[in-house]
This record gives sequence, structure tokens and C-alpha cells, in this order.
Amino acid sequence: MAKSQAMRIAFVTPRYGAGVVGGSEAVMSEAAWGLASRGHEVELLTTCARSHFSWENEFPAGISHDRGIVVRRFPTVSAKSRLLAGELERRVQSSEKLTEAEQIAWVNGRFRVPDLYLDLLKCARSFDAVILSPYLFWSTIYGAEVAPERTIVMPCLHDEPYAWLSIVSKTLSSSAGLWFLSEPEHQLGHRVAPGMSAHHSVVGAAVNLPSGYDTAGFRERHGLTRPFVLYAGRREDGKGWRQLLGSFSSALVGSDLPFDLVTVGVGAPNVPEGIQERVIDLGFLDEWELPSAFAAAEAMIQPSVNESFSRTMMESWLAGTPVIANAAGEVITWHCERSGGGLSYNDDLELAQCLRFIAEAPKAASALAERGREYVLANYTWEIVLDNMEDSLGGLAAELRR
Repeated sequence: MAKSQAMRIAFVTPRYGAGVVGGSEAVMSEAAWGLASRGHEVELLTTCARSHFSWENEFPAGISHDRGIVVRRFPTVSAKSRLLAGELERRVQSSEKLTEAEQIAWVNGRFRVPDLYLDLLKCARSFDAVILSPYLFWSTIYGAEVAPERTIVMPCLHDEPYAWLSIVSKTLSSSAGLWFLSEPEHQLGHRVAPGMSAHHSVVGAAVNLPSGYDTAGFRERHGLTRPFVLYAGRREDGKGWRQLLGSFSSALVGSDLPFDLVTVGVGAPNVPEGIQERVIDLGFLDEWELPSAFAAAEAMIQPSVNESFSRTMMESWLAGTPVIANAAGEVITWHCERSGGGLSYNDDLELAQCLRFIAEAPKAASALAERGREYVLANYTWEIVLDNMEDSLGGLAAELRR
């Protein structure tokens, strides 16, 4: 699509703004800003929630402007029966078969945004494209039904019980287009929704290249006197946090590993006794500080198998820091294998061996990181990703004109 062909685009994401941590939310925000900077008219529709745990309304409802886009916020509505919602959640996570009615009740039991839906009913067809993400929330499942002929879903799929619900397959199959962030996610999409739209593509995702890193200052500001490995993200079971704590504890047993484990992000760390002196929680870092955290680390550990892209891996490689990835994660091992920039582990023993390698072979570890950096710059800059998105949007526009 020619860059001069401006389009009117709506992004629909469940959370947006300061203090929001989440991969899909970050990609949606940055894609919206990027397309606006290329001359497109962009609006972002979202909720008043900041936390994906409570979904409480923390931001004021209404219209605001941010970095060239119009932001419209709508309040969330909580489920009336938390008991029913909890039981349905348990059944979904246990991979029990739910009827379509039960699946709909499950979606509605997390949170609803009826005012956002009503707004889409009024304005969706005034946009050339409506882009929704991620796949498992009310805003996407219901929003995708409003104007499917101009809807693109960026699902951010993981191979987890939620992905195999029939309502997810229906959403992916009925939307005009789909954006995937990696090839393994694309292939999972075909398995989850064999009838998914023919208009789909792997657009990728990107991270911004920082203007610089302040590793010494970061260590000093946070009182870090020992070398450390980093975990960045949400501290929750679904992201492998508790498993990482157990594996790190095992690696320390009978070992003189020099590393502390530093963690940044949201969620209670709940560090077990016995390793509390070796696990340092810095909490949520400001956007300007986070790049230096990656640069100051000896390695970044990615224990999560539920990834469709993993921007923390890209941020780590850009900072010149090698990655240690859980081999059970299809997407993150795919990145490691394609780039040659990371190590992978299958169990506690192998994680300990990876940590030992980082400690004892700094030059080889640095070479890994350099290959990772080259991989990011060759594949995942915003210029590349926005080109991919514009090509897809151009194809969708051509179909609508027929």
C-alpha cells in the first residue's frame, strides 16, 4: 500500500496507559502510535482498567489524546456471580469440554465493556479497519462480531486451554484478517481454527532501539552489588515465575554461582524462604529505566511457555545480553534457534548448566548476545513491522472496495 493512502483505523485493546504490563497491549499501543506517525487517522478504544487481575476502573472514562492518537476509555463491568465465574475458569483450565453457552458465560464472567461494544456498533463502519487483541477477552470476542468484514484480530495465541475453545475458533474464522507475531503462533492458528481467514499474515512485532544504556547507574540506583540474571514480566504461574523460583533455588544448592536473580514487573513475587537474599524484586520500572535493567544483567531468563512473540527477549538482545529460554516454549526456542542468540533448558539441571556457562564463558555469552542483536535489527524493527501491517491493511481495503 502506498504510504500516502491514509486510512482510518481503530485499535481495540482491553488495557492501555501508564502502569499497564502486557505484551499484546504494548504491541497494540506502539502499532497505533507508529501508524499514526505515518499519516493514518488512529483511534484506540480501551477500558478504564489498569490491572488484569482485578479489572477495576482506575483510569477516568472519556476521550483523551496521546502521541497522535485519540484514546477513548469505557468502564468495565464485573460479573454478578464470582462463584460461577470461578467454576467456569477452573473447568476451562482443566480442559473440560464446555458448551457454547458455558463458554459465553465464561467470557462474560471475567469482565464486560458494554459501552465500548455499543460505541463500536455506532462507529465501526466509519473505520477502514478495526484491529482487536488479544484473543481471549470480552472486548475481542464481542468486538469482532460488530463489523467482521473490516476486522483484523491479532490473537497473540498460546497453546493453552483457552485457545481451544470453540468461540475462539469462531472469532478467528469469521474475522476478515489475522495478524500473527511469529511463525509458530501462525501454525498454532491453523490448528486452532482450520477455517481461519485466508487473509492472514505474520506481521511480527518490534521494540524500540534505546538511545543508550546506563548500566553502572542502574546498579547504583538499585543497590545491586553482585552480578545478576534478570526476569522481566508478570510474576504469575502462567508466565513460569514460580517454576523459575524453584529452578533457581535448585541451581544454587551446592553451587557457587555468582548470580542473584533480579525481577522487575507486576504481581507479588512470593519468594520462598531460603533464597530471599538471592532474589531481588525491583517492582515496576519506569519506561526510561527498563532498557538499562536488560543491559546490566548477565543474562535474561525467559521461563514462560505462553508466548506468541516475547518482546523481553528482543529487548535483552538489543541491550547486548544473552537469553536463557525454557525449551518447552515453542516460540521462544524458535527465536533462539533462528538467531543463534540464546540457550535453552529442559529442566533444573540444564538451567544450572546454562547459568554456569554464562558465568564461566563471558566472551562466548557475549557472542550469543551479538547474534541476537543482529537478528532483532534484521527482523523486528518498527519500520519493518509497520510495513507488514500496512501491506495487510492495503489488502483488506482492496477487498472492501470489491
